[in-house]
Amino acid sequence: MSSFDFALSVLRVSLGGTMAAHGCHKIFLGGRLSGNATWFERLGMRPGAFHVRVAAGTEILAGAALALGLFTSVAAAAFVALMLVAAWTVHRPNGFYIMGSGWEYTFILAVTAVCIAVLGAGEFSVEHLMFGSNPLDGWTGLVVAVGVGAVGGIGQLVLFYRPANAEAA
Repeated sequence: MSSFDFALSVLRVSLGGTMAAHGCHKIFLGGRLSGNATWFERLGMRPGAFHVRVAAGTEILAGAALALGLFTSVAAAAFVALMLVAAWTVHRPNGFYIMGSGWEYTFILAVTAVCIAVLGAGEFSVEHLMFGSNPLDGWTGLVVAVGVGAVGGIGQLVLFYRPANAEAA
């Protein structure tokens, strides 16, 4: 076991587990699905009931996939899309720093996921067990994570983001 593969596994499992927990929180804690659907509506993600389910499901699936090292670059792309939408709809007006509810945290989660996509899932991953290597790492992992993630996040915003103040204008 190399120290690199150990560290990469710890990072992958920590990041993926955090995202999966975040998705579970939307379903089982706080305002649950109904309360979060109302919040999503207020943010401008309409219909809120649909988007909270998509967000929670994607967070759980992408988090679990990243933690397991399965479809790592695709999971990282989901992180990028999720964090792009969260940064734009929730945190953008507050600036960069997390202390003021800025987009710092969403940025770090997305960048870390992209770095994992570039590095590959590592030796201790489902991908390595199935393929003997990580099939979409390196530059391909970067393109998949950033390209697919950006298209997904921007597409979701273009299609569904309708903030109330824009409707009043």
